[in-house]
Amino acid sequence: MNTPEPTSTANVPLENGQNMPQNAQENAHARPTLIGLDRDELGASLTKIGVKDKQVRMRVEQLWNGLYARGLTHFDELHTISKELRQKLTENYTIERPQIVTEQRSNDGTRKWLLRFKSDIPGKPGPEAEMVYIPEETRGTLCISSQVGCTLNCRFCHTGTMPLVRNLSAEEIVGQVMLARDRLGDWPLIEADDKNGLPDSKRMITRLVLMGMGEPLYNFDHVKKASILLSDDAGINLSHRRITLSTAGVVPMMARAGAEIGCMLAVSLHATNDKLRDELVPINRKYPLKQLMQACRDYPGLSNARRITFEYVMLDGINDSLEDAKALVQLLKGIPAKINLIPFNPWPDSPYQCSKWAQIERFADIINDAGYASPIRRPRGRDIMAACGQLKSESERISNRERKALLGE
Repeated sequence: MNTPEPTSTANVPLENGQNMPQNAQENAHARPTLIGLDRDELGASLTKIGVKDKQVRMRVEQLWNGLYARGLTHFDELHTISKELRQKLTENYTIERPQIVTEQRSNDGTRKWLLRFKSDIPGKPGPEAEMVYIPEETRGTLCISSQVGCTLNCRFCHTGTMPLVRNLSAEEIVGQVMLARDRLGDWPLIEADDKNGLPDSKRMITRLVLMGMGEPLYNFDHVKKASILLSDDAGINLSHRRITLSTAGVVPMMARAGAEIGCMLAVSLHATNDKLRDELVPINRKYPLKQLMQACRDYPGLSNARRITFEYVMLDGINDSLEDAKALVQLLKGIPAKINLIPFNPWPDSPYQCSKWAQIERFADIINDAGYASPIRRPRGRDIMAACGQLKSESERISNRERKALLGE
């Protein structure tokens, strides 16, 4: 693998076309991207620039392999097509990734990127979201965002303190994964004969979680399209069982996620009764625990081999009593489940404290004794605010009035 030199907790030079002059970036932004398109859409894009109908299918597969299996960042690297077609692609389209604003590296190896996406308003910086990579001994987990900001206002979550700016497109969701693979050297060498990407044993990113900024089920169509692209076995090839979608409990969309995306499900639970969950996870007022638990029991494909992960943040004196642990066991009775106990990760002005470690262990013992796997998640990346619940950007929502004024409408 071609691994870039790691960077420290500082601004980093931008790569893969990201360090272009401003006018060149604006020109690139004016061209539509091919990232995030399915095969039919790629075919239509090729037809627009004059590729003959009888060649479209072959050219689509060549592009697909170059973009998603080998991670090419410039059309000139795609030597399986003619120089003339490479030039046409360069003139009409782009395959640039999101822009890196900052890259930070924790003392435990965790990396966090602040990413800027394409602006909707000419002359105004695009919205920003964060992405985190967590290396472990036997796997590497990439945590990506599905929205800039969030509407759910979960009280223990830093992202919940900022407004929803907008959904991320399928292009922007897939682009996060491609950019992370660029930075980690997680593509095969361009000159290599292995055209089907890296084997699992050599991969840096082996697991993808939609647990960053935003509620994925409130951006269902883009998340679905991105997940299908990311799991395609001729491309990035992350199987559905290696993609986990985390929801705070958007009950009407959960069955669709199981049936149409087929990924693993994580439920952000954090309380065992409606009164407390109404406070911690306000969406509970709309979809209370009884409805949420039934949606979990009805989740398509649910089995001992495809358990639901329940996330439970440990808050000192709030939800961490032994009675809470017993109530959690009763609440999940009959659901093939794993319970992730998450020590609360503090952020500026947060209203809670993390449970004492001894109390977390006693809590876990009760759940384990009931037959549930209940790992205590080791905090990662706290020193760079990259831990669970700590992600946030400074992006702000633009009102329709402001948008029209900037566009001169």
